[in-house]
Parts: sequence; C-alpha cells; structure tokens
Amino acid sequence: MNDTYKKLPPLVDEALVKRAMQFGTATLCDGMHEIGIEWDGCMDAAVMPLDEGFRMAGTASTVETTDGDNFPIHVAIYQSKPGYVLVIDGKSCMDRAYLGDLMGGAAKAIGINALVVDGCVRDKVGLKQLGLPVFARGIMQASPIKKGPGSINCPIICGGVSVNPGDLVVGDHDGVVVIPREKIEAVLDAAQKKSSYEQKRRLAIAEYERCREAGEPLPNLAPAWVTEMLGNQG
Repeated sequence: MNDTYKKLPPLVDEALVKRAMQFGTATLCDGMHEIGIEWDGCMDAAVMPLDEGFRMAGTASTVETTDGDNFPIHVAIYQSKPGYVLVIDGKSCMDRAYLGDLMGGAAKAIGINALVVDGCVRDKVGLKQLGLPVFARGIMQASPIKKGPGSINCPIICGGVSVNPGDLVVGDHDGVVVIPREKIEAVLDAAQKKSSYEQKRRLAIAEYERCREAGEPLPNLAPAWVTEMLGNQG
C-alpha cells in the first residue's frame, strides 16, 4: 500500500464524544477560544451541513486530495471503521464532486459517523435521505476523476483548520469545529462553563421580559462584563 496511506488513529474515548455532543459547535468554539486555541477550531463558514438537522461527532480520519480526485476517498472509506468522521481536504475544489450518495451509502454501511468535504458533493437529496451527516463546501454535479494517490491519515488543512488524525470533530447547523486530541477535556470543561453562563443569561433575559410585560421595576439586563468595560472606557 502507498506509504502515504496510513492506518486509522485510535478512537477518542466514547464518553468524551458523547459529552461533546451535549454542546453546540458555537459553545465549543467559545471553549477553544477560552483556552487559547488559534482560530477557535472553526472551519470556514462555507463548509456547512446538507441538512440543518445533521449533528455529529467522532474521531478524525483524514484524506488529502485535489482536483476532484476521489480515488483516495474510496480507499479511506473502505478501510474505515465505526466511530470515525472522514475529513477530506479537497483543496476547496468547486469544479467536480468528490462523492455522491453511493459513496455516502458505503460510508454509512461501514458505520462512519459523518463526512466532511472541503470541496463539492453531489446527489444532495440522496445524501440527505441516507441520514448520514455530510458537510461540504458546495454542490456540483460534475463527475469526479480517479487518479490518486493522495494521502490518508496524515495532517491536513480542511476548511482553513489544521486537522490531525485522531482529533475530535463536531458538526451541527452552524458548521464544523475541530478539537485537538490533547485539548479535548480542557475544551469540554471550558464549554461547560460557557454553557452554564449562557443558561443564566437566558433566565435573566426571560425575567427582564416578564417584568416589562407586568409593569414591574426592570432589573439590570446588561451582563456584568459590559458594565465593567463601559466603566473602564469612561
């Protein structure tokens, strides 16, 4: 086998994957920002789910290819196993589709958690009907080519973000985030703190609205950090 076709990385602990699924990607990005991860792990805004209802998380298995060549993607799918998210650095190619519903069907049959493509896919309706979360930069019906070799399970850049095999990948209606494997627990802890803060803010907003509608004295709605910053600027 080509020496750029490397073996699958170890799976991220399932308990961490399930924990990550409790948070939206926006909250996870906040968690990464809080601990100082560059770019907050967010892929480009153009890499979005084919269906807004798609949510996914799993261990990154990576592919590097270009010019609509899906040969290495075929290889990566057939050597994969349940629990992985196939993350494809397609160099943002918009001229050809990298995969369609047949490859998506094979990925689902194998147990792959999701497909993330920095490039185009086709058979949008068929892919959505599979129920396998697919995230892509665009839709293009033009056929892929099969050339190879490409690379499998090597470090890549996908959607502007560094992805190493074994990183944790999470996606939802807002897009895709990548959490470095060695930072997963720290990011999840920071995301939990952010989630707790947001819940308190939602309660404060609801109470303000209740008081306004009831004609009662209005509580302070601005977060403490806003008041603090205004004071510092005064």
